Amino acid sequence: MFLGVDGGGTKTAFALIDSDGTVLARHQESSAYYLEVGMAGVAAMLTRGCDALFSIAGVTAADIRFAFFGLPAYGEDRVVQPQLDALPRAVLGHDRYACDNDMVCSWAGSLACADGISVIAGTGSMAYGEFSGRRARAGGWGELFSDEGSAHWIARAGLALFSRMSDGRAPRGPFHPLVRERLALQEDLDLCQVVYGELNGDRSRIAALSRLVSEAASQGDRQAEAIIDAAAAELVALVDAVRSTLGVAAGHGVPVSYSGGLFGADGPLHAPFARALAARGDSYRLTRPSLAPVLGAALYAARSVGAPLSATALERLTAQN
Repeated sequence: MFLGVDGGGTKTAFALIDSDGTVLARHQESSAYYLEVGMAGVAAMLTRGCDALFSIAGVTAADIRFAFFGLPAYGEDRVVQPQLDALPRAVLGHDRYACDNDMVCSWAGSLACADGISVIAGTGSMAYGEFSGRRARAGGWGELFSDEGSAHWIARAGLALFSRMSDGRAPRGPFHPLVRERLALQEDLDLCQVVYGELNGDRSRIAALSRLVSEAASQGDRQAEAIIDAAAAELVALVDAVRSTLGVAAGHGVPVSYSGGLFGADGPLHAPFARALAARGDSYRLTRPSLAPVLGAALYAARSVGAPLSATALERLTAQN
């Protein structure tokens, strides 16, 4: 059986599948973002998650043929990477696993490990693709100066828009009273206390404010709509960058899929992203995700150990998505 772990900035998903494509157990825990919860926090979360998953399936770590752990910020700090690499060993008690960035989970799930590009838009953002044995990523440099098109990026743009609306640098639209109402601001400057005090600049909680931008856009606020459209354009730019690095020939329609909360049922990005991608002509073929990222992680674990699922098993796995 194969273990997949899809770590994220807000939540971490666990799944166990067998070689026939049957999902044996699934579980969800909290953040795997060590920059936010600390290495000890990630270690404790992985232990809780695996213990719960194995209990549900009635198995032990020794029964796992291979595991794949997709972890946020993996590969972005060579000093801490050995610590991240060692975390699963403490949980599993063996070395039958591999670690990489959680972008691999999203790609493996959305495209079922087939050539193409996957774009992620959740708390953070990035794009990752594989083509003819080559790998490439773009974006995902962190919320301070990157993560374009992500929920955190949209929230920051929204906060900036509110400040401009407040002091007269931008005309006031529905977004201004919406923020005041939802955040219970008595005065506009109370926003500083909310962001820097109550939220304490927390990455995930700031990102949640992106919902206010989406809601205002749905109410017809043109400036909020412009933020959402700009986010979609940034994500397409990530896809273009990955395609270029992969060296895909012109005229080849590359499959593109997606994952992350901003592409969910209530997410604001699906339609504008599809429009922006379509503007590239026949360079891309937008496809619905085949599997959740966590099932992609388990599928990638099987592939990594040289035991890729058969077409029949993959069909069965997809049916349980």
